[in-house]
Amino acid sequence: MFKIMIVEDDFKIREIILENIKKWGYDGMYIEDFNKTFDSFVKYQPHLVLMDVNLPSFDGFYWCNKIREVSKVPIIFISSRNTNMDIIMSVNMGGDDFIQKPFSLDVLMAKVNALLRRTYSYSNVDSNIIQHKGVVLNLKDNNLIYKDIKIELTKNEYKIVYILMKNNGSIVSRDKIMRSLWEDESFVDDNTLTVNINRLRKKLDDVNLKNFIKTKKGQGYIIP
Repeated sequence: MFKIMIVEDDFKIREIILENIKKWGYDGMYIEDFNKTFDSFVKYQPHLVLMDVNLPSFDGFYWCNKIREVSKVPIIFISSRNTNMDIIMSVNMGGDDFIQKPFSLDVLMAKVNALLRRTYSYSNVDSNIIQHKGVVLNLKDNNLIYKDIKIELTKNEYKIVYILMKNNGSIVSRDKIMRSLWEDESFVDDNTLTVNINRLRKKLDDVNLKNFIKTKKGQGYIIP
């Protein structure tokens, strides 16, 4: 089931949109705390976003830019603005379509259906991010994001974080992590893994993510 996130501060409009989304058999939700728009996006992991331009605190262009840092999910801007510059801004900021208020629900849903069909007909609908306790791992560019800070990871550091975040709450043995680092018939030895873990922890410590990865002596590592 496709998931659609509505970022709209007009209560009546977002309720009507949500009702129609569900009539079409989609799952939907709308933002209530606009300061947590990006956090909600990461948690919900929608397949499409309907984004108003005029919003409390930060406008839709700001949130579109934040989402584009981690995802290529389709975004349709909804706005009462109607100048060519607004439409150009929407496209330049990463939007996929633009619809002007007041709008026809039939037209909106036609655009939603067409964009979902074009985006996902020949591709996997799985998310391009993994999120845990506010930490976002971007599977597209191997970067880690925490509180708007981007942490560049090496290939091995990315693989370590990936396997631990995918198994968060569970202990992952050193052997399993080393097997995930196997490449070109070269096996990463025990000491090399320790070096990579230490370097990774240093990067995490630098952004106040102390103890994000914990050691379980004689067992392995865990992200609790």
